[in-house]
Amino acid sequence: MSKVPVRFCRQHASAQVPVYMSEGAAGCDVFACVEAPITIAPGARYAIPTGLSVEIPSGYEIQVRPRSGLALKKGLTVVNAPGTIDSDYRGEVKILVINLGQEPVEVVHGDRVAQFVVQRVEQIEWIAQEALSETARGVGGFGSTGVTQAQPT
Repeated sequence: MSKVPVRFCRQHASAQVPVYMSEGAAGCDVFACVEAPITIAPGARYAIPTGLSVEIPSGYEIQVRPRSGLALKKGLTVVNAPGTIDSDYRGEVKILVINLGQEPVEVVHGDRVAQFVVQRVEQIEWIAQEALSETARGVGGFGSTGVTQAQPT
């Protein structure tokens, strides 16, 4: 698997570098960098500091995604999943989480709170038109293809 070089700075001495937890992992786990435990009440949102700032190469982003086990077991997920860290952002990365569970969730220093996935991105060139090409779906939007088992066309 190829690797994209991403430079980083520790904003706090105890900040931990994200780690791939298996050889085939698409995302690397990101660690909380907090001085004291944080308790996130059900329905509450919080920006969990990582203690890291990053320098992502131009033409890439880092997506911030939930950790599936944390979401399933505790209801803690990323609010704006996937979140985006742009290549020109240089501030401390914070993980925007929400507790969708029914119990408070405590986050302590070193907890794995999300994962980062690096992605190549393209910017859009907007081209104004009087009309767009037609398709079988047309303007059908939310739910227009049904909700039951799909039938091949």
